[in-house]
Parts: sequence; structure tokens; C-alpha cells
Amino acid sequence: MKVFISAGEPSGDLHASALIRAFRPHENIDVYGIAGPGMKQEGCISVADMNELNVMGIGDVIKALPRIRRVKNRVCDWCEENRPDLVILVDFPGFHMRLGKTLKEMGIPVLYYIAPKLWAWGAWRVKKLVVAQDRLASILPFEPEWFAKHGIDARYVGNPSVASCQMGWSASELKKRLEIDQTMPLIAFLPGSRPGELARHADVLAESYLALKNEFPNIAGVTTRAPGISDEQLKPLIDAGLKVIDRNEDGYAMRADVAVAVSGTATLELALWNVPSVLVYRNTPTMVFLARKLVQTTCAGLANIVLDDRPVMPELIQEYVTVDRILAELRPLVSDEAARNKQLDAFADLRSRFGEHDPSEQVVQMALEMLEGSTDIIK
Repeated sequence: MKVFISAGEPSGDLHASALIRAFRPHENIDVYGIAGPGMKQEGCISVADMNELNVMGIGDVIKALPRIRRVKNRVCDWCEENRPDLVILVDFPGFHMRLGKTLKEMGIPVLYYIAPKLWAWGAWRVKKLVVAQDRLASILPFEPEWFAKHGIDARYVGNPSVASCQMGWSASELKKRLEIDQTMPLIAFLPGSRPGELARHADVLAESYLALKNEFPNIAGVTTRAPGISDEQLKPLIDAGLKVIDRNEDGYAMRADVAVAVSGTATLELALWNVPSVLVYRNTPTMVFLARKLVQTTCAGLANIVLDDRPVMPELIQEYVTVDRILAELRPLVSDEAARNKQLDAFADLRSRFGEHDPSEQVVQMALEMLEGSTDIIK
């Protein structure tokens, strides 16, 4: 049997690679796909390269549209000729909802993994999602109820971050790697993984660390370097004296004592690592204006959204991302055990809501249910 898996960006490649490993016990399944390096390493036969789709910014997307259309046409031609038994689309909704619609029209079953966050914004796209998939795998526990109200049957399969955050360095191992005393409070300043995020946040985070250290001389600071990020882009943080850990080091786990982080996966990971944190986020005035008009949630951070859309982790957005406001939120987390425990109690609730499902295994089970002859495969 043939399964086609499509990923459009590095995070999708990571999740798709885990799916391929979960498929491995079922030896009579061959995996093809729009593949990134991780998928290829796991044995996926590449029909198109993920990098052909991975573009950033509206301007780059417009320039890349002809190339993206060619990739879609090439994949559809391949699927027409080879007729995969199932297609799994991983995240990347802008491309995958269009691809899924075409494949369904060709009579090919489509499983969509990592439901688009239409509950946050773009609910009008629900009709597009309806015709782009046959089954929907969700990674947030409240999503199935939301999608059910909009005519889509979604299954919660667990969250990839939950499984990964159960592993990695302990707090003491992290301090040992950084060569700091185990008794020193370690404060993480995480500026994001994209160049634009670093440009907007590195300076204010560096200044915040220096100001905090002036008040609490016994603290140590750490930051992270994402793949593709240079020391020059981290220069304000390095010059401020923060130690640097590579995000892709084996066993990476930012189990600091306290953290301030740019909104994104990092803030969810910090909650799952049990690190009291402050969320910050800056973008262009136009993007923030649109977000404030269009986004349907009160909070920006996923941990806060799952926890009934309340700011358990303080959020500082746009004009509120200042040294004074960051310090006002960090001080109690550094010096007040009650303030830390308030977040830690909420994080325990968060982990309970996510559960302990292995999302890759759950998605493969959904795939087997969809495949013709799945009973034989399971045997």
C-alpha cells in the first residue's frame, strides 16, 4: 500500500518524520511525499522537496506562487498516475487545503493532521476545510467540540509538544551544561526563531536581563539559538552576558527557573516544562492591528488558550513590550514563591487536559482505519 505524506515547513517535517517511524512496524506500507530532510532520513520517497514550498512573508509568497502551483500540479499528476491509498497532510493550511480539495475530487482519501486554527481566526474558511479532508486529527483538546459545531468530525490525538517535553535535560543538567552554580536562579530569555522575531525582540530582552540582574545580582541568564540563526542576530543578548544553547542540541529542554519568551511553541513548551513565564510579542503595526481585529481569542499563548483563554502566563503585546513592564511581571516570579506556584498549579491542569496520548501513534491508527484492508495491515 502507498501512503503519501506532505509537509510544507520544518515543523511539519518533524511531525511527519514521527509519523513515518510510527508506520514502520507495518512493513507493507510504502511512504512517499512532499518531503523535508527528516522525512527523507526516515525513508520517505520524495516526490517534491519541502523547500520548494517553504517561503516567508507576503512578498515572497506572491513571487513563489508559480513555483508553488507547479509543485501542486506535479503532486496531483503523481497521485493520478500512482493512486496512493491515503494522503496525510501535515499542518500548512494555506497550501494543504487547496491540495486536499483537489485530491478528494480525484477520489483519494485525505487525512489532515494538525487542524488549522480556524477557531482563532478565519472561521469563514471552515467550508474550505470541509472539502479538503475526510478525517481531521486535532492536537488541542478543545478543538473537536469547536469543529463539531461547524460540521467537521475531528479527533483529538494528543499534542506533539507534550511527548517531547517529557524528555530532555533536567533543570540540574541544564545548569551543569551552562557551568553555573546549581543554587543560582536561571532566567531564560527566548527571542523567537525567525529573523524578524529576533530583530524585534533581542534588544528589549537583553536590556531586561541587564536591568533584572541589577536588581538580582545572583541570577544567571540563558538564551537559545534556533537553526539558521547566527551569533550576529543574537548579538544584543550575547553582549548582555547571556549564555547560548543551540535549540537543536540533543536533549534540549529549557527547564530554567523562570522565563520570558516570544509567543509561539516556546511558550507552550515552557508551560509543559513547568517554567513560570512571561509571554511577549511584537510585530509590525499593520499585523498587530489586523490580529486585534480578526483574532477571536482573548489570549495569544497556546497554554493560556487551552486554560480557558485566560492569562495564566502574563502576556505583553506590542506597545506593552517594554523593559519596565517585563520587569514588573518577572520580579514576582523571581522572588515570590506564591506567584510561581500560581502558574505551576495551572500548568499541572494544562498537562492533565492534554493527556498522555502519543499523537503519531494515534494518527497512524486513524490512517489504518481509513486504509482499505486495514485489518490485514494491523495483523
